[in-house]
Amino acid sequence: MASIRKKNGKYQVRVSWYDDQNKRHFKTKAFIKKSDATSYASELEVLKSKDFISVDSSTPFAEYFWNWFETYKEPSVSERTKLTYKQAYNALNSRLGKIAIENIDRRKYQMFITTYGKHHAKSTVSKYNSLIHACVKDAIYDGVISKDFVQNTNIVFNKKKTRVIDYLNIDEMDRLVNHILKTRNSNFTSKYMILLAIYTGARLGELQALTWKDVNFNFRTISITKSWHEGLQEFKDTKNESSKRVVRVNESALTVLKDLKVKNNDMIFKNQYNTIPTSSGVNKTLRECLTACEIDKPSLHFHSLRHTHVAFLLSKGIDLYIISKRLGHSDISTTSRVYSYLIDEYKMKSDNKIESVLSTIGAPSAPKVHQTFKSRRKIT
Repeated sequence: MASIRKKNGKYQVRVSWYDDQNKRHFKTKAFIKKSDATSYASELEVLKSKDFISVDSSTPFAEYFWNWFETYKEPSVSERTKLTYKQAYNALNSRLGKIAIENIDRRKYQMFITTYGKHHAKSTVSKYNSLIHACVKDAIYDGVISKDFVQNTNIVFNKKKTRVIDYLNIDEMDRLVNHILKTRNSNFTSKYMILLAIYTGARLGELQALTWKDVNFNFRTISITKSWHEGLQEFKDTKNESSKRVVRVNESALTVLKDLKVKNNDMIFKNQYNTIPTSSGVNKTLRECLTACEIDKPSLHFHSLRHTHVAFLLSKGIDLYIISKRLGHSDISTTSRVYSYLIDEYKMKSDNKIESVLSTIGAPSAPKVHQTFKSRRKIT
């Protein structure tokens, strides 16, 4: 039954219903006159009985965004990604309130980004903007609105809250790897996970879920096809479809991994307690290793090893497109956005090299040195 209540001088109609997947949805709308609210409530009840309720252009944008997420995105995303969508929804709901999607224009959206961005990091604002833009594009495709109000708006963010990507330089990485090689113990698998993260750039959940069937020792590859849910202690899908990939590794990394193969476990990183190390446990081991190596980076955590992997590949001149595929990003723009700081850092080195090469244009060539070789007849 639709409910009607008076709030802020208006009559608010609210109705809920369950879809085919037994998920609950809500629809609300405010009216000045109680008679209009009553009429609308009756209309909704009729639509509800016929399963005709749907969002439209008069739906508050925040509500439209969440309905879009539940319809098109929720079935295929991880719990962590769902949390990101929920946070984006909360940001829209708290700042745009009940403004209908049809009443949002570029100016209103820019004001939203500006207000929100003043208190948040660049990565957060950029991510939410990307999710919202995808929703708006679908709304245009579905004929709900006609204009893309996100297009040509500017990202505003708080530079003080924008964290520089933390990673190990090559010397620090070498010290950490050597320490792990010397102190590893096959009964405790956290150090092996740290080592493989450095060599692959894989996410923690992807490593936790690895089984021996995922490793091809002949071709030196690791197939990443699933992730691990710590809470439920079971496999789950990867972050997205592009995260499913085959990663090539070096022989020495696989040789070390064979330490664990003597155990009668299908899962590579099960320890002596027959459990998979948790995020908390692996990060504790990482901090202990950093201390032992006299590496003073208190903010470094397990995911920083993924950044370290990227930084190392960039320093060796590996193409960004190849790195993007190796990380399991859906496209190169994601890699560029996440690692813009690192890319700028190595771009400066490349620019210096380019400048040196350009300096040779038009420069006088060095005289060629001609050498004359006298043939010698072998005397027998």
